[in-house]
Amino acid sequence: MAPVTASRTNSERDLALKWSNRVSLTPRILAVNIFALALLGSGFFYLDSYRSRIVDSRVAEARGEVRLIAQAIASATPERRDLLVLSLARDTGTRIRLFDEDGKLITDSHELGLRNLVLRDPDKDPFNQSTARFLDAVIDTVVGTDRPPLYREKPRDGGMEWPDVRTARETHGTPATVWRAPDRTPVITAAAPITQLGVVMTTVNARDITQTVRSERFRLSVVLAIVSLLSILLSLFLARTIVRPLRRLARAAVRVRLGRAREVVVPRLPERSDEIGMLARALSDMSQALRARIDATESFAADVTHELKNPLASLRSAVEGLSKVKDPELQEQLLAIVRDDVHRLDRLITDISDASRLDAQLSRATFEPVDVGAMIQALLDQREARGLANGIRIVFDRRPNAPLIVLGEGARLERVFENLIENAVSFSPPNGLITISAVSYRETLVVRVEDEGPGVPEEARDAIFRRFHSVRPESEAFGQHSGLGLAIARTIVEGHQGSISVETREDRLRGARFVVRLPLAERD
Repeated sequence: MAPVTASRTNSERDLALKWSNRVSLTPRILAVNIFALALLGSGFFYLDSYRSRIVDSRVAEARGEVRLIAQAIASATPERRDLLVLSLARDTGTRIRLFDEDGKLITDSHELGLRNLVLRDPDKDPFNQSTARFLDAVIDTVVGTDRPPLYREKPRDGGMEWPDVRTARETHGTPATVWRAPDRTPVITAAAPITQLGVVMTTVNARDITQTVRSERFRLSVVLAIVSLLSILLSLFLARTIVRPLRRLARAAVRVRLGRAREVVVPRLPERSDEIGMLARALSDMSQALRARIDATESFAADVTHELKNPLASLRSAVEGLSKVKDPELQEQLLAIVRDDVHRLDRLITDISDASRLDAQLSRATFEPVDVGAMIQALLDQREARGLANGIRIVFDRRPNAPLIVLGEGARLERVFENLIENAVSFSPPNGLITISAVSYRETLVVRVEDEGPGVPEEARDAIFRRFHSVRPESEAFGQHSGLGLAIARTIVEGHQGSISVETREDRLRGARFVVRLPLAERD
């Protein structure tokens, strides 16, 4: 037994390693939830479109604003021009520059002392927003946003180097351009022509747009981090409640498959009322049924061996005696024994074959409506046609024209009732009465077969349905029955979701009463 145990242990280790190399449900559950979080993370890209819309609205605002400033400057006198430019720059928060038609600077709010446009150097950024700028660059790259040109100051009198100034002078329109400051904040320039004077240009650093987007991104990041943490924890909890019991059930199933059904206790998980609990209890019931089937098979094999040894031993003795006995009468007696033993072996092998294949055949059988009343009546007609010895009478008590329909296999059910009738005939005394009744009670068909024989002792009422258990009348020759008839009958009845038993007769008379209960077929 040691090599077999070692082989099973190695097989279990190999299977455990094989299971461990497979993809677990845990990462799959995590992947599904993380995918949902990735959809939430797409809000970062929505913020980019949100920023683009704000910038577009600021560009339109800058165009309208520069037209109003141009109209105000055109109506002002040269003496009040600088004061007006300074006042407008302070009120609008923009840097205002006025160029003549050749692009030379006439006036600049910056030179007038108003420093309201200060571009920050990222190397000297007091808030150290390099991470935010890096995220801006990453998102712009992923989304494919057009990168604005870097804002650089032009020479003082190089007004024509500004695209907006040049376009406004040539087309007399109101162009605007979005630039990128060193700290990646947008800078918006706009220009408008002034008749007989030149071009006015405004410049504003819309840092508030970037701050708003970054603030929303930070809030979204916090929410995403919290949701991610909760999702991961819940996913792990869900995986633990699903994967661990499934793994326990899988290991138990593997051990059952390796032939250790008696040693394995499949967990029933009584604390769980969900589908996993139902699966655990179903597997536990299946393993117990398998264990019972294995025990029954081993017991049946042992019984078969025992039952076959007796006629084989008798047959061997008779054959050996034939070679030694010279008396013709003794030889004839020995040949009779050989014939009886061969007949007995043939009957045993036939019944054993039927009993061993019965469960499998019933599991594959297609049940059809069967009228049990008509079946019993046909069996009784055949039995009476063959004749009943010793004046035995059979009475069938049933309601006339009352169909008793069950779903089953007619040939199998016929064998059950034929066996019960033959048993009643063999145990009935001379001039005995056999009574058969068939009635429907609620949704059950109840068939009773009663005789006036010696009856069945109460302590033997369960044993008579066991295989190879045979209690025959004293007048009957030994070996005429295999002891499998009632065992086969019980298997057939239970295969039809019914039951068979022995009960005490109400009249307290001698005799046995076999009761068969079968579910009636549903009526249309």
